[in-house]
Amino acid sequence: MNRFNSVLLVICILLFNNPLHAEKGGKLKLWYDKPASNWNEALPVGNGRLGAMIYGDPANEKIQLNEETFWSGGPSRNDNPDALKALPEVRQLIFDGKYHEAEKMVNENMVTDLHGSMYQVVGNLNLSFPGHENYTGYYRELDIEKAVFTTTYQVDGVTYTREIFASQPDQVIAIRLTADQPGKITLRAGMDGALQKSIKTLDNHTIEMTGLSGTHEGVTGQVKFNARSKFIAKGGSTSTEANKIKVEDANEVVILISIATNFLDYKTLTADEAEKCAGFLQKAENKSFEEIKGSHIAAYQNYFKRVSLDLGTSEAANQPTDVRIRDFSQNHDPELVSLYFQFGRYLLISSSQPGGQPANLQGIWNESTHPAWDSKYTININTEMNYWPAEKCNLPEMHEPLIQMVKELSESGRQTAQTMYGARGWGTHHNTDIWRISGVVDGAFWGMWPMGGAWLSQHLWEKYLYNGDTEYLETVYPVLKSACLFYQDFLIEEPTNNWLVVSPSVSPENAPAGRPSICAGATMDNQILFDLFTNTIKAAELLGKDKALTKEFRKIKDRLPPMQIGKHGQLQEWMEDLDSPDDKHRHVSHLYGLHPSNQISPYSSPELFDAARTTLNHRGDVSTGWSMGWKVNFWARLLDGNHAMKLIKDQLTLVGGESNRGGGGTYPNFLDAHPPFQIDGNFGCTAGIAEMLLQSHDGAIHFLPALPDDWENGKISGLRTPGGFEVSFNWKNGEVQQIEINSNLGGNCRIRVPNAMEFADNNSLSPATGENNNPFFDTPDIKEPLISERANLNPVNLTPTNLYDIQTEKGKTYTLIKRK
Repeated sequence: MNRFNSVLLVICILLFNNPLHAEKGGKLKLWYDKPASNWNEALPVGNGRLGAMIYGDPANEKIQLNEETFWSGGPSRNDNPDALKALPEVRQLIFDGKYHEAEKMVNENMVTDLHGSMYQVVGNLNLSFPGHENYTGYYRELDIEKAVFTTTYQVDGVTYTREIFASQPDQVIAIRLTADQPGKITLRAGMDGALQKSIKTLDNHTIEMTGLSGTHEGVTGQVKFNARSKFIAKGGSTSTEANKIKVEDANEVVILISIATNFLDYKTLTADEAEKCAGFLQKAENKSFEEIKGSHIAAYQNYFKRVSLDLGTSEAANQPTDVRIRDFSQNHDPELVSLYFQFGRYLLISSSQPGGQPANLQGIWNESTHPAWDSKYTININTEMNYWPAEKCNLPEMHEPLIQMVKELSESGRQTAQTMYGARGWGTHHNTDIWRISGVVDGAFWGMWPMGGAWLSQHLWEKYLYNGDTEYLETVYPVLKSACLFYQDFLIEEPTNNWLVVSPSVSPENAPAGRPSICAGATMDNQILFDLFTNTIKAAELLGKDKALTKEFRKIKDRLPPMQIGKHGQLQEWMEDLDSPDDKHRHVSHLYGLHPSNQISPYSSPELFDAARTTLNHRGDVSTGWSMGWKVNFWARLLDGNHAMKLIKDQLTLVGGESNRGGGGTYPNFLDAHPPFQIDGNFGCTAGIAEMLLQSHDGAIHFLPALPDDWENGKISGLRTPGGFEVSFNWKNGEVQQIEINSNLGGNCRIRVPNAMEFADNNSLSPATGENNNPFFDTPDIKEPLISERANLNPVNLTPTNLYDIQTEKGKTYTLIKRK
C-alpha cells in the first residue's frame, strides 16, 4: 500500500468512527441538534425493570432513574365492607331513576379513602463537566434499532461522545464517556433523589444512594431501594469528594448503574435490596463495555427486528425529530409515521419484559414522587391499550407481564367479589396498582365500574388466539371461568326488558347530560360481557371442561342487552337513548364493540357499523393524546384510511412547541401528550398503524383495509395474526404485489385482498366459500340490534375485495403474487 492510500485509509477510518461526521439521523433514529431543556425533551431508555430519561446536556448531564417496583405504600387493600349491605338499595335507586341519590350512596358505602399507591421516581445521576458550557457541533440521538442513546459535541477542538443504554441481560444502565484525544475527560458525579435516605461513596469508584418510598393515603411507605453508580476509568485518576466521585484527565469512563428494591411480589417485601443491587453490579463490572453493549443489542434486536415497515421517504427526514413533528401536518413525511410505529414497539420492549411488571400509565418513565393519576394502571382503557401492539406487532413476550398481573388480580379480586358483592369468582374496578388493589378508586363518577377484570380477561384469550397453545389455555382458563362466576352472581334483571345487566356501573368516564354517570346496563359492559362469556365457553369446549356450567353461561349471554341504535342514528352509550351529538368526550367506551372487539363489522352487521361511524363523527377528532390513538384504530376498523391518517396527523401535533393547539398530541421526545405524558397514546397509535395495513378480526386476514392516499406504496414484514400466521407483504399504487404467509399452526388461511392474487408458481387461488373453518377466526354471533324508529341510517358502501382460502400446513411458507 502506498503512502497516499495509507493516509486515505486513516482518514476514512477517522471519519467512519467520528459520529460528528456520520450521517445525522436515519430511518430508525430520533435525533436533535440541541440538549433537552425539560423532561418532555429528554429521551427514554429501559430494560423493562430499569428506566432512564437522558437530557444530553454537555456541561451538566442529568440521567433520571426509575425502577419498576418502586411504589409508595406497601401491600394493601381498598374493599369497603359496607358495600354489600348498600348494594340492593343502590340498585333500586338506579332503577327508580334516582341517580344522584344512588351516586351519593355509592360514595358513602362503596368507596374508601384508599385509591391506590403511586409509582415514584428513584432519583438522578448528575454528571458535571467543567468547561463544557461552550460547545459546538452538538448532536444527540436515540437509535431505536439498537436501543442506544448517543450524544456528541466539541469543546476546544476535542470531540466528546456519550453512549447510554439499559441492558436487559446484565440488568444495569451502562454509560461510556469518550473523547478523541487522550486525557480529556474530567467530571464530578453525584446522585440525589426526593426520597433518599442516605448518599455516600463506598470507595473511590462507587456512589450508593438508599431510599424509602413515600407514605400515601395513610399507607406507610415500605419499599426500600438501593442504587449504585460505579465509575470505571481508563487513565487519569478517580477519587471521592463530599459523597461525590471525581474523575480527572481520563481517556475513557464507563459508568454502571444498578438499582434494586426489597419487592418480592405484590404481597411480600422481604428481598434484600442491597444484596440484589450489588449482585447485578458485580456481574456487570467483570465485563467490558463492548461485551455489555453487544449482549444488550443482541437481546433487544431479538424482539425489535421481527417487524419492519417502509412507507417511503421524503426530504423532511433530514430535519431533527422535533422539527418533523412540528411540520408534520404540512409536510409529506411518511417516514415519520414508520418511525413512530417502531418507537411504540421500542417502548414496549423497553418497559415490559417477561418476569417483570406491566407497563403502567407512563411505562416505566416518571420524574415525580406524585405523578399524574399516580401513574397507576387504569384498566378501563389505558392499560389494555398499552398491550394492543403486543401480539399483532410480534412482541408476544412483552404481553406476559400483563397476563401475570391478571392472574394476580384474580387472586386479590376474589376478596373484593365476596366482601363487596357477596359473589363468587373475582372482580376489580377501573384502577389498580402494584399491590393489586381491586376496590373502587376515585369515587363513584369514575370508579363505580366493576368491569376491569372482564376487560383484562380478553387479553388472556387473545394470546391463545395467536399462539394456539392449549397448555397455555389450561393455565388461564381458571381465571376466565372465575371472572364469569362473578358476573353470574352479580348480574341483575332490569325491570323494563328483563335483560341481565351490570348494576351499579358507569360508561367510562362519561355521563349523560344533566345527570351523574351511575347507571345500569351500559353498552360497553354488555359488549365486554358478551366477549367474556363467549370466549370462556369456547375455552371450556376446547379443554373439555364444565359442560353443565357453560350451559348456564350461554343462558346468561343470551339475556344480555343487545346493542341499540338511537334516534340520531348513533350507537347508544346507555340502555336509554341519551346520547347528544354535541358530546365530545374523550372516552368513546361504547365503541369497544368496534375495537378492540370484533362485534361490529361492515360485512356482518352493517347497521351497527354505520351507527358506530355516526357516533365517531359526533365525537370529533381532536381530543387527548391517548383518545386520538384509539380513534386511529376506530377509523381503521371503519375502513377509512384517510380519516385514520387525519387522526395520526392530530396525534403527531407538537405539544410544547409553536404548533401546539392546546390539546393532546406528541412531545418533542415522541412521547404521547395526554397532556401530561401517558404512554398508552404511543401504544394505541402503533396498533392503529398496523390496523390500517392489516386486520384479522372479521373472519379473514384483510390486507390494506384502510390504506390512506399518503401511503400509496410501501412494505411491511413480520405482523402476526390469530391462527399462528405471520405475514409480510408489499404494495404499489394501492395494490398488493406480493404476500408471504408463514403458517405456524396449519389450518385454513382465509385472506381478503383489494386485488386479484395467485400463487408465485402461477397456480390459482381458491375463492373462499362458506364460513372460515379455522376456529381462531370465528366471528361472534351477536344479537340483532334494536333500532329506534327515529334513527336515520346510511348505506354501507364497501369497496369490492377478493376473498381466498389457503389450506396451510404447519411450518410451511406460502408466497402469493399479484395476478398477471
